[in-house]
Amino acid sequence: MPDLSSHSKIYIAGHLGLVGAALTRCFLSNGFDNLLLRTRAEIDLTSREAVWRHFDATRPEYVILAAAKVGGIAANMAAPVEFLVENLEIQSNVLLACQHFQVTKTIFLGSSCIYPRESPQPMREDYFMRGPLEPTNESYAVAKIVGIRLAQSLRQQYGLDVICPMPCNVYGPGDHFEFERSHVISALVRRFVEAKRGKATRVTLWGTGGARRELLHVVDLADACLFLLRNYSLPDIINVGTGEDITIHDLAEAIAKIVGYVGKIEMDLTKPDGMPRKLLDVRKLLALGWRHKIGLKEGIRTVVADFEQRYPA
Repeated sequence: MPDLSSHSKIYIAGHLGLVGAALTRCFLSNGFDNLLLRTRAEIDLTSREAVWRHFDATRPEYVILAAAKVGGIAANMAAPVEFLVENLEIQSNVLLACQHFQVTKTIFLGSSCIYPRESPQPMREDYFMRGPLEPTNESYAVAKIVGIRLAQSLRQQYGLDVICPMPCNVYGPGDHFEFERSHVISALVRRFVEAKRGKATRVTLWGTGGARRELLHVVDLADACLFLLRNYSLPDIINVGTGEDITIHDLAEAIAKIVGYVGKIEMDLTKPDGMPRKLLDVRKLLALGWRHKIGLKEGIRTVVADFEQRYPA
């Protein structure tokens, strides 16, 4: 394994996003004092020239690629071209720079959406590329799949030490709350907090409520990335999750209870559910000695507190 020290030069691409900000907090709290952090205004990751200039000037030893164009079902369905093209550009520019400038170790963060829509559950790493994808976020998934294949090819052809963790649905403080960009927990938190504030008698949600999701707090994901940076160096993708899932309807009821909303929850059956179930098989990661620490109810409370602080009544 590479000699990772507290003074190692670590570039966290996308450090202001949900995952990138949690990674930054995690590394700082663990004593790392040489983080390379650049905003989108400082470096456009969709520009090969800008990425090359940045790597040439800073010479990072470690790179964590957490930058991506992300969003929920509505955003993915509305802008499939942007989700595909922007993510392809970001991934190829950063990963190729890691190879060219001989980065010691790289993390390319994937997503559980790379697995087939009808994948057996829980989804093992070897189910990757075994069937058609979920149509509602296919462009994002295809981009991630290309990123994985590029990372693995760079390892095979040039010896780049790059690993590809595949997290399940990630949530936590710092997420988007705009409905067109939000993920499931942040969207539901906003709906129920605003319904309580407005004394609404009912809240209508997309789909049947029967789809199941595995949910990982972003603090746990950041901790897993640091653990893998220290303890994993194989070409195979590795799942990162809790090994537990919940229906969207039960999740909505849990959030409503935490928020204190007492109205009725209705489902709009004309709207899509997305993938029927996404539960990761995390035995490989557990065998290495890592497991999540933040329970779902505790995690939801952090998102509620974040929304109420950022969007007071």
